[in-house]
Amino acid sequence: MSHPDRAGIEIRSIREDEFAAWVRAVNTGFLLTPTPAPETVAHRRRGTDLARTQAAFDEGRMVGNFRSFTQRLTAVGGAEVRADAITNVGVAPTHRRRGILSRMMAADLAAARERGETVATLIAAEYPIYGRYGFGPAASVARWEIQVPRTGLDPRWSRPEGGGRLDLVDAAEIRAHGPGLHERLRSFRHGVVDRDERWWQQATGQSNPPDKPWKEPFHVLYRSARGEVEGYAAYTAEDTWHENKQPLETATVVDLIAVTPVAERALWQYLCSVDWITRVRTGFRAPDDLLPDFLPDVRAARITTLADWLWIRLLDVPGALASRTYAASGALTLEVTDASGLGGAGRYRLTADGSGAECVRTREAAELTVELGDLASLWTGEVSAARLLALGRVREERAGAAAAADSLFRTERRAWCPDVF
Repeated sequence: MSHPDRAGIEIRSIREDEFAAWVRAVNTGFLLTPTPAPETVAHRRRGTDLARTQAAFDEGRMVGNFRSFTQRLTAVGGAEVRADAITNVGVAPTHRRRGILSRMMAADLAAARERGETVATLIAAEYPIYGRYGFGPAASVARWEIQVPRTGLDPRWSRPEGGGRLDLVDAAEIRAHGPGLHERLRSFRHGVVDRDERWWQQATGQSNPPDKPWKEPFHVLYRSARGEVEGYAAYTAEDTWHENKQPLETATVVDLIAVTPVAERALWQYLCSVDWITRVRTGFRAPDDLLPDFLPDVRAARITTLADWLWIRLLDVPGALASRTYAASGALTLEVTDASGLGGAGRYRLTADGSGAECVRTREAAELTVELGDLASLWTGEVSAARLLALGRVREERAGAAAAADSLFRTERRAWCPDVF
């Protein structure tokens, strides 16, 4: 459906014959090659639903771009919620501050509600943009650099303890075991999103974007003493030698997932034991990742990045709050505000116990007032209500309500989203 405004800017889904121009608009906004090659356009087209791909037009010229797709996100406790994953968002530098992004966002979120999606997700390139649309930072990431000689790990280490086994394998074996392993991770680690067939094809070199040179990684698989696959790592290495013939190789982790701490420890120990590797770059991990404490000298792992990553907007507040588990039994009445005006405000009564949770609209007096984006941060356990109270971002309508919220929303681990989209 077309949505022109008074200034003549039209917002609508694109047609097949407009897709190449849409990719050009995306590339322009992201400062990539302005004119994409035909094979790049064809590759992008295979993963794009035109019905969920918007553009803004000014006198026929494309000046804005926006795309979404259905995603599955793990909530606290392991339940799956349907998400409206937003990506490829941009407005031409010539058309900023005209409400184009706001109109595309409103159209997409309205359609997501119609489809029954519980939350919307995105990876924010810039921090200030998406809070005004009701999104909140819900899963942060950290990246470490390990100085291998400092770790204190046994240089004679050669195999996992307890009968586990490590094997260097090819991409075909990762294709065989990776999806099932990832689904096991997604069954209990909140913040993790699903990986479809296209993701695995690209991760194993079967369908590489033509504009991104493929560098085949090394793959290592961990099996328990029972022979069960419990983890894998993909990594690349740089060919760097000191002038006095001393190897100074860096291993960069492309992907590392494990469903047990034993497997996770073995994979990190393996990466720190490879001959010539003197430095390991970990890729994006959860801020509370176990990695540093696996090392005898935790200072050998230095944080190089600590930043927000996954942003979430709750589209269905009762559905989202009822989908997760809670750390204690209790009840709390929330006044949820939504400065974006995109439909998230209301008063809700949350009741939780060991059997689950229920959230309904209510007329009872509110105990805690919270903005929708901050509620998303609470929903994943990314932030505490006490901290938000200290920052003036929640308001207690009843003394002690923030502490009551924290007793419910507290999580054992931080949320983690390993993927970009």
